[in-house]
Amino acid sequence: MLTIRQMRYFEALAATGHFGRAASLVNISQPALSAQIAEMERILDIKLVERGRGGAFLTAEGQDLLPDIRQILENIDRLQSRVQAGQGPLRGRLRLGIIPTIAPYLVPELIPQVRSHYPDLNIELKESLTSTCIDDLRHGRLDCAVVALPAQGEGLESTFLFEDRFLIASAADENTILISPMTEDSVDVERLLLLEEGHCMRDQALAICGTAAGRRVANYGATSMATLLQMVSHGMGITLIPEIAVRDEASRNRMRIVRFAEPQPSRRIGLIWRSSASAKRRDFEALASVVRRSATGLLQAAAA
Repeated sequence: MLTIRQMRYFEALAATGHFGRAASLVNISQPALSAQIAEMERILDIKLVERGRGGAFLTAEGQDLLPDIRQILENIDRLQSRVQAGQGPLRGRLRLGIIPTIAPYLVPELIPQVRSHYPDLNIELKESLTSTCIDDLRHGRLDCAVVALPAQGEGLESTFLFEDRFLIASAADENTILISPMTEDSVDVERLLLLEEGHCMRDQALAICGTAAGRRVANYGATSMATLLQMVSHGMGITLIPEIAVRDEASRNRMRIVRFAEPQPSRRIGLIWRSSASAKRRDFEALASVVRRSATGLLQAAAA
């Protein structure tokens, strides 16, 4: 008989297409995962997975089995949520995704709060782009995620967390004078450094600053906010910095940070989850309250 654990391993392998990444996702060794998949194949007497140079892929039989396994796992998660709901919010396992322009600043504040207020919660964190968070939610690999709203996708619900205003950052010894408060039209887009494609904040920066005809942004895409701001501090350009990052990044980079004129551009940060996970709504609302408290100190420090 198949076990729930084996089904979770199989679903992780189907989601990642790679034995090593699947093993990491479910927190076991690769040999242990391979052994469990082989045991599934023995029990069912069919080949589920093929190995290739690029990783692993499901056979036709494996593809046919996948929707049923995902449905079983979703039903099990729903049942566990109902049981936990009768015991109080935020108990047991909760898988939380957070976008990269939020995670490094929010997580150090969030985890102590969670441990203090909900000691029975086993929270698992995954830092991912918005598109990956949404895909992981749809396929049951995450329970909820902190992203910029609105999140595009059917079958999702959300609750607002906080407003994250944007500021302009330049090197402390920058020759170009940034007038405070800045206007969006006064941003030199030819010196504007951005995150690489796929980060929602890249699109937000372009929407805020615009790109006039014949003018192009700097030809570089950073992989992280930290890399981007190190480049700025060395005089390679200017960039937008979210308010939630100001306290930490200003303390470790030599930068001048200037606010925009009112109304200041911003992004709305929210918590999203699958509509089908309504049994966990009380957990999500409780987590949202902790996130709001955690973010408050970061935002107040930036405003000081």
